[in-house]
Amino acid sequence: MTGYVVDAGVSVKWLVTEAYSDEAARLLAPSQVLIAPELLFAEAANALWALCRRGDIGKADVAEAIDALKSAPIAIPLSMRQLAASASRLALDLDHPVYDCFYLALAVQEQSPVVTADRRFYDVVRAHPYLSDRIVHVRDLA
Repeated sequence: MTGYVVDAGVSVKWLVTEAYSDEAARLLAPSQVLIAPELLFAEAANALWALCRRGDIGKADVAEAIDALKSAPIAIPLSMRQLAASASRLALDLDHPVYDCFYLALAVQEQSPVVTADRRFYDVVRAHPYLSDRIVHVRDLA
């Protein structure tokens, strides 16, 4: 497969204007194939809730953003159950939270890089000798 695994941070940038939103929007081109674990929806909803809680967006904006995210062109090729063992092994290997490693497990399985805005996650994966080609920072999208 070719395309990208998108993480929740990148998907939120489609919905709320913040740093790297323009770069993230490039992924929405019709020619791009986008996939994610279903976890993306829970994490994006939580991020939107946090933005609302801080007063950065309103409650109506959260509902509108969730509706937009539901219609985003993202395929869910594997279940969380199917990715759990691999994500857990990656988390242990990288000493990094398993939530992020679900995206990485999908990237490895589908042979597509993860696009993230999470600098810590990016740095950890880039430093790994066998996984460094499985991640791209959203700022580097042309």
